[in-house]
Amino acid sequence: MTQKNDFTEWYIQTIQKAELMAYSPVKGSIIFRPDGFELWEHIQEEFNQFLKSEGIRNAYFPMLIPQSFFMKEADHIEGFAPELPWVTEVGNEKLEEPLALRPTSETMIGSAFSDWINSYRDLPYEINQWANVFRWEKKTLPFLRTSEFLWQEGHTAHDGEEDARKRTMRVLDEYARLCEEFLAIPVYRGQKTPSERFAGAVDTYSIEAMMKDGKAVQAGTSHYMGTKFAEAFDITYLTKENKHVHAHTTSWGVSTRLLGALIMTHGDENGLVFPPTVAPTQVVLMPVGPWKKNPAILEKLSALQAAFKTKGIRVRLDDSDNSPGFKFNEWELKGACLRIECGPRDLENGQVMVKIRDLSEKQAVALAEIEAFVDEALAAMTPRLLAAAKERNRTNEYLDIDTLDDLKAHIDTCQKEDKVTGFVLIGWDGTEETEAKIKEETGFTTRNIPFDAPVEKTVDIVSGKPAKHTVWIARAY
Repeated sequence: MTQKNDFTEWYIQTIQKAELMAYSPVKGSIIFRPDGFELWEHIQEEFNQFLKSEGIRNAYFPMLIPQSFFMKEADHIEGFAPELPWVTEVGNEKLEEPLALRPTSETMIGSAFSDWINSYRDLPYEINQWANVFRWEKKTLPFLRTSEFLWQEGHTAHDGEEDARKRTMRVLDEYARLCEEFLAIPVYRGQKTPSERFAGAVDTYSIEAMMKDGKAVQAGTSHYMGTKFAEAFDITYLTKENKHVHAHTTSWGVSTRLLGALIMTHGDENGLVFPPTVAPTQVVLMPVGPWKKNPAILEKLSALQAAFKTKGIRVRLDDSDNSPGFKFNEWELKGACLRIECGPRDLENGQVMVKIRDLSEKQAVALAEIEAFVDEALAAMTPRLLAAAKERNRTNEYLDIDTLDDLKAHIDTCQKEDKVTGFVLIGWDGTEETEAKIKEETGFTTRNIPFDAPVEKTVDIVSGKPAKHTVWIARAY
């Protein structure tokens, strides 16, 4: 299956063949196999560095949330009610109160904050949780949309709106950096429209990523909650002026959707392509030719493996009995960043052959220079992948579509010419009716109101009325 023929099927087949995941017996849930989970571990390690630099500490809260907690914030329960799985009995005994499997932890953490925060001296109070959450999805796709997924969720309480909004935006900026500099995924930063806002938030901000098939993935969100949850859960504190007031809160999160975005941004017809920052295997060493008759080849590769490990490089030595062609294809499929081959003639010439995953040609590198070469090649790969993805995004951005008929014609043209529909920048009059009509007639949804739109739109795409906002729209996962 190729990306062009059926991108989603290519994705599903690739992540299974590459052993990132497996389907579980529970509908809508997946098993993270070691390579798939390791991708998430590297993201955790990177984001934990940010948390520590900001003085935000990790904690853990119960998975089961009392029904009464949800009832305290009306918008919140309304937004999540269709997706909530409930625990109602233990053994044969009915519980006094149903318990939800957490879809997110604002309510549970809000209750705790109410106990822990009493004075302005307690603020800001900032914690993060790495956890699993449940949202019973009807239509699922591994990593991108599953009934159970992994994420981090940060929750903070502040003395006033200004401080809370600063934290909201500081995290959004870090999410953008994480995606672009660490995962080589270019993103579009902006504010969500009210219909796309997190349930119970005052304002929601997002980073949106464009996949190779032109569809959007919401890669991360950061929410300013105002005092809504503080009022619902009585998170109050005594100010310097001896007044009891409600704290301003935020919440923010990224999830294992990032793994799906990573694969759909960089993968190719041969399989996975990972930036070295997260690749489970950065270097694979491979003896070729009649290497079993020449023990010095394996000795040399074993020495290189030890040297690379000492430097912290994630390296594998494939000395299996499989044919070279099979091994080449397998490690391309699994996304190893560099493949280093050594055969009798290479050893005789004091060199190895190197294939970099995202470049087409192999090259000879002297054994004396291979360690320095690998350092430089790994350092260059992530920025190169980011640059390629940015260039592809620019090709698939459309800035001159100003009416609904233009948008429909654009979709028809893309279908006929086998192009992706991409991201379209439109004018929006600010009404939910306009959003609903766009979605109903084209399948496009608003992604966000960009902070730095390439052009400002003045006319609404549906009504022809003056536009209140310039908005990115796209089909989305």
